[in-house]
Amino acid sequence: MTTRSQSEVDHVAAAGFAEVYAPVKPYLDDLDVFLQSQVGELEPEVQEHVRYVFGHSGKRLRPMLVAYSGWEGPGQTRAQDLIKLGSVIELVHLATLVHDDILDEADTRHRQETAAKKFGPAAAVLIGDVLFSHALKLAAEFDTNEICRSVARATSRVCAGEIAQTYQRGEVNYSREFYFRVIQLKTAELFEVACRLGAKVAGYSNEFSEAAGLFGRHVGIAYQIFDDLVDLYADESMIGKTLGTDLDKGKFTLPLLLLLEKLPAEEREALMERFNAGDQTVAADFTARLHDFPIFDEVVKTFEHQLSLATDAVAPFAELPPVASMQKIADLVRAQLGRIA
Repeated sequence: MTTRSQSEVDHVAAAGFAEVYAPVKPYLDDLDVFLQSQVGELEPEVQEHVRYVFGHSGKRLRPMLVAYSGWEGPGQTRAQDLIKLGSVIELVHLATLVHDDILDEADTRHRQETAAKKFGPAAAVLIGDVLFSHALKLAAEFDTNEICRSVARATSRVCAGEIAQTYQRGEVNYSREFYFRVIQLKTAELFEVACRLGAKVAGYSNEFSEAAGLFGRHVGIAYQIFDDLVDLYADESMIGKTLGTDLDKGKFTLPLLLLLEKLPAEEREALMERFNAGDQTVAADFTARLHDFPIFDEVVKTFEHQLSLATDAVAPFAELPPVASMQKIADLVRAQLGRIA
């Protein structure tokens, strides 16, 4: 890995994002207007809090997946439905971030204070609940109950993934199967439902909608693998959020699972004994040993494999308008490695 300046990192990230962002900028602008309009639908007591969360919400990647999965070209006939659907997915995503930051005791996200830091964790719990509730209210406004049913199920699965990860900490002999199960629930689930419902709302066939969902699932897994690399290998000032929280909170992500597999048995047992005893210094020792093995490169291979599976999922539908644009999303996720590699 190489050390990059902040400006170099920002340039790499911007270059990867601009090409994907430009075609859907009108959609995302309309989505932001719609989301802001929804603040007025909420009770006055929570409006300030929700505006704050909306103001620090990142790249809107999940709404972009909605737009691209339902892509018909400029002037899409179902644009308003896709805007509402993207807003539903984004509200659920933002709710999960608010709650995750409470659990992780994170102070910053996107270089700003988290809702938990700014308003306190008790208020942040309720802010997340408001976002979840309003997402389901909007989902129920579609003519079909499939949207509400799918979003409710996705929300339940995201929460199940967080419970599995949070409350099984301490059982550190995690298998890779368990790791992938958790990230499919926590992260890939919303990517999958965004793509599947985006294609469905736009009027594409069930076959393509399911393929689009599979595309989203694999992109979501890849994106979470990237996020796990960020937590262990990135510079906090460059990424703009609190790093190093995974191991501190007992989360054994893929890089750490690979490390446990490679360490000599005696050293592994000694580190795990310290970890289980609550030794606050052991995280630094784990992190130091990561650089003694080619773990970063191995994790990148897994990341690339998931992106290849995403591409393969929609390849049979190459003639449909969304597919070429969806591939650009996969390329965008791939380009994010430039921020830490």
